[in-house]
Amino acid sequence: MAVELCLLLLLFCGSTISEVQPIYKPPPGTLDFGFVPAKTYDTGAYHEPGPIGILFKVVHAFLYLVQPNSFPQDLIRKLAQQKFGNTQGDYQKPENVVLTLQAIYYEIGFIVSAALGLLFILLLPLVGLCFCMCRCCDNCGGEMHQRQKKNADCQRSCFATFLFVASLIISVGVLCAYAANQHLTNQVRGAKKLVNSNFKDLKIFLNDTPAQIDYLVSQYNTTKDKALSDLNNVGPLLGSRVQEQLGKEVRPALDAALTMAGAIRETKEALENVSVSVEVLQEGTERLHANLTDVKMHLSNTLNDSACSATQAASTCNIIRNSLNQLNINANFSGLPGVSSQLAKVNDVLKIDLSSLVQKGYAAFNDTPDLVVNQTRNILSDIKNVLESIGSNITAFTKALPVQKILADLTIYLTQSEAYVQDYFPVVEQYDFYRWLGCLILCCVLVLILVFFYLGLLCGTCGYDKHASPTTRGCISNTGGNFLMAGVGFSFLFSWVLMIVVVLTFVTGGNVEKLVCEPFEDRTLFKVLDTPYLLNQHWRNYLSGLLFKNPSINLTFEKVYSDCKENKGIYTSLHLEHLFNINEFLNISMYTEDVALKIEHIEINLSKIILLDEIGKENLLNFSSSGIEGINFAAYLTEINKSVTKVDLLSFANDLEARADQLPKGALENALKGHANNIRMIHNQQVVPLEQAMSTLNQSIRLLKRTSSELMVKVKNVISSVNAAQLLINNNASLVIVQETKKYMDTIVGYFEQYIEWVKESIAMEVAACKPIANVIDTAVDIFLCSYITDSVNAFWFGLGGSSIFLIPAIIFAVKLSKYYRRMDTEDVYDDTENGNNGYHKEHLYGIHNPVFTSSVEQW
Repeated sequence: MAVELCLLLLLFCGSTISEVQPIYKPPPGTLDFGFVPAKTYDTGAYHEPGPIGILFKVVHAFLYLVQPNSFPQDLIRKLAQQKFGNTQGDYQKPENVVLTLQAIYYEIGFIVSAALGLLFILLLPLVGLCFCMCRCCDNCGGEMHQRQKKNADCQRSCFATFLFVASLIISVGVLCAYAANQHLTNQVRGAKKLVNSNFKDLKIFLNDTPAQIDYLVSQYNTTKDKALSDLNNVGPLLGSRVQEQLGKEVRPALDAALTMAGAIRETKEALENVSVSVEVLQEGTERLHANLTDVKMHLSNTLNDSACSATQAASTCNIIRNSLNQLNINANFSGLPGVSSQLAKVNDVLKIDLSSLVQKGYAAFNDTPDLVVNQTRNILSDIKNVLESIGSNITAFTKALPVQKILADLTIYLTQSEAYVQDYFPVVEQYDFYRWLGCLILCCVLVLILVFFYLGLLCGTCGYDKHASPTTRGCISNTGGNFLMAGVGFSFLFSWVLMIVVVLTFVTGGNVEKLVCEPFEDRTLFKVLDTPYLLNQHWRNYLSGLLFKNPSINLTFEKVYSDCKENKGIYTSLHLEHLFNINEFLNISMYTEDVALKIEHIEINLSKIILLDEIGKENLLNFSSSGIEGINFAAYLTEINKSVTKVDLLSFANDLEARADQLPKGALENALKGHANNIRMIHNQQVVPLEQAMSTLNQSIRLLKRTSSELMVKVKNVISSVNAAQLLINNNASLVIVQETKKYMDTIVGYFEQYIEWVKESIAMEVAACKPIANVIDTAVDIFLCSYITDSVNAFWFGLGGSSIFLIPAIIFAVKLSKYYRRMDTEDVYDDTENGNNGYHKEHLYGIHNPVFTSSVEQW
């Protein structure tokens, strides 16, 4: 019941993780849905044993020597699927015999070790009984007589050393066993905190899941708000997109028309400049011509003076006289044609403000977003109603889910389980105390034996007198020997009991380590559990059959554990969509389709946009027929390219003044210099303004020439571009509108698809993250069973078993050594000849009774 309730809770925590069509990624980018609220789990399912871990590693190495074979997956599968004992003779079937032999082969290490332990258990008490009876008959060292040999001291030292080493090894084993026993008790006492931590994480798991679901639902508002924002800004978004696409044709056409309007104004200015400049040049050249004629006449009169007849001035005067012909105008503007007719026509064209007409076209085109807003107002209202209904439906659906009831049931069950564990835990601690006490008693038995051995070595070594004869040994030495024999007696009495405990714990703990702990660590155990038809002969997949009653679903223990270990969502880990599909919660495709259908039905009529009316077009045609192309530009350019005078008047004046300086000082020189100054004044007052007027005329004529070049073709091209753009708006804009509307629709729908993908990803990775379930499994198996119990039990039998085995050499050396410490009843007697001749006692000597100590107690 608990499992079913848990599953019913978890199934509400996710979404259908089914195959979906690739979604359109909206241009604005992804929405920010924030982070799903989640608390940190406290349980750390990892155990660090501390210094005793070295002992555990040694035990693991020993188990590997005993059982080096890998985990027998196939053998376990076959054994689990094979039925033994259903009919008589099942065990004699060939396949069952083979499986039995394979199992024996795998367990051969444990079998051999257990057999040796059983042999120890059977033989050691029997040997002890025989040994005791033999000594009671004064055999096996029971006779209180010691034959003395020359290497007696060496033997005694060797036996004492070997016994001490064996005792040390036994002591190490006892310490290991005690440490393992104490470690297990400490871990059991501290397990309560770990158990409480797991229960706390499970409660967090249950309590946080509804809040996480509510958060996912609430984030629909983020999507809705963004969609509503885009709908409210349909003009800037959709209208601007339409305007941008149409603008690729419209704006160049309007720009060309506006440029042509500017050209008309420039043409008018140029014609006016030509007309004024020609008039100025004509009047100026006439006046200049008259002034230059007067200058030449006065110079000629001066040169006819008698002073020029003198020998020194004659050549200079002749040179000046010959240059007078240069003082004349060069350009003749009187024959240039006028441009008054063209100017009149252009003025007529300018009576209509073409620029204003073009600007009206711009304004009409820039009103496209407003047209879109006005024409989509009703449809957008319907879309907003759809968005509101989606949110209402989602909220209503989530409220209809019985999450709170299931949570309450699970919380009650979890609380009852926790109470049961808390009540049962003192019982566990009590039984663990009994176990600890029993193991401590076993250790104390070994400690008692070690105490006898150590006291025997101490008393025997300290009380031994090498000068004393066997019958005269001291009380301390004799006590040491008695302690050694007491240790031997206790060893025979209890060693077989110790070995029984060792064999049982060895077989149990070793197999748990090899068949449970190691395969659990590398997850091989899960692969065995996931074997088809293993746990249920009718189910291919046991876990899916148990949860969904559908064993065909590929749900494995290993995958579930791995997903929970990675803290993925429980819905994804358990594939709960097969149990309860909440696709209706996230499947808003029906709504998005409705939204998309309404957006697709958006009809935007831009026929009211007039880029350039017929008046403007006629105005352009009138400009093209203004006649500026009929101007004789060649005649203008010919005169413009000429200089105003044939000679540069400044140069002429400077040259005249220089030649006057060559003449003798007098009236002639002064008169020539006066004429030079007069020529300079004419240049500055008349030639310079004429040059400026010629420059203006040059610029205007060249502008008119460029404008008039293929003017008709240019105007027709402008009109054609405007007509094409107008045709696009009137007839073909629907295609552009459809394309941009599709992009706009994809943007709106893309928000919902982002929301769906975010919810699915959150459910897969964050909502109801099942890390606590993996922690419970790790705590139960890896920590409690393997780290706490199995490792401690294995370390206990390892130490106890090693100590028990080394009792055998300790018994032998203790028996041998006690002969050298205990006081004998008889001793060897030597004659002087033999003693003097040989230096040591002879074997044929006879014993003499020792009257000092003849107690029969020491016969043992």
